[in-house]
Amino acid sequence: MKDFKDLRIVDNFYQTSSFFPMPLTLIGTLDENGNQTSFGAYSLIFPYYIAGKEFYAMVLECRNTSNTAKGLLRHKKCTINFLPMKNGYFEEHVRLGFPGDTPEEKMKDFKFHLEDGKSKEDDPQGNYPKIISEAYQVFECTWVDELDNATNDKVLEEYEGPYHNFNGITSKFGAHFILKIDHILLKEKYYDALINGVNRHNFCPLPTNWGYRDSKDFWCSSYRKPKAVGIPNREVDLTSLRYVANRADNEIKFSDDALLKLVKVPRPFLKLVLKGCVDWAKQNNCKLITKVEMDIINDKRNKEKKQRK
Repeated sequence: MKDFKDLRIVDNFYQTSSFFPMPLTLIGTLDENGNQTSFGAYSLIFPYYIAGKEFYAMVLECRNTSNTAKGLLRHKKCTINFLPMKNGYFEEHVRLGFPGDTPEEKMKDFKFHLEDGKSKEDDPQGNYPKIISEAYQVFECTWVDELDNATNDKVLEEYEGPYHNFNGITSKFGAHFILKIDHILLKEKYYDALINGVNRHNFCPLPTNWGYRDSKDFWCSSYRKPKAVGIPNREVDLTSLRYVANRADNEIKFSDDALLKLVKVPRPFLKLVLKGCVDWAKQNNCKLITKVEMDIINDKRNKEKKQRK
């Protein structure tokens, strides 16, 4: 430990007691009447449910009296807008992140252009926050207020408790919102990159926020072309595969040529992949999965991935 010093941990430790890279986003919510969209700058927004649930979700941490918190408590909807690093864009993030301004004050000199998102397209009669046209990526989300019994949380001037543990009003000053991802919208260039293959030239150029570091400046790092390092090419041997596959199900069996299709599946995910194969076999009255059935399963999985994208 001779090269390290033990720093005291204080409030807002991610920006006062450490250097912590975060996304730079503008989150749009509806005003009190549900007609206009207002934006606030946020970095405490992270993936929450990423697999194994019936939906995917983000978690947002914010002041419980912020315009964003009030908008979510009232209307349950928000947009998470990821913008590139360009001249004037970061300055607008900083302006929109200043606490205490009303939605009208924030939007008076708003620098960006707005348009309806996919949620409005799907439900023309509904009210949804708009998305920012200049954004490279947008998440359209709905607050899952039933989690942690937060359904009855209301907009108040002060919150005295009791508080929730992880969703809704979680402290005297704070709130957490579990946000179901309804849509992920990408500009065409970066959509094509995800579908056809990402490289250092078409990687989405998003900046990194480092939070407030002192009393006068807000720090952010501009985008630089990323460096790629190949994933280790480790194959599971056939004997190990056969051992796991024979225990996947009492009725469904795998041929060796089918198992050879799975040699590059990382060991932690092997049981999950085998279970998916077993489920497919049972749905299709198949007792033995061979290379032919494995090709059908892989083709089905690839089509589903493309549909989700």
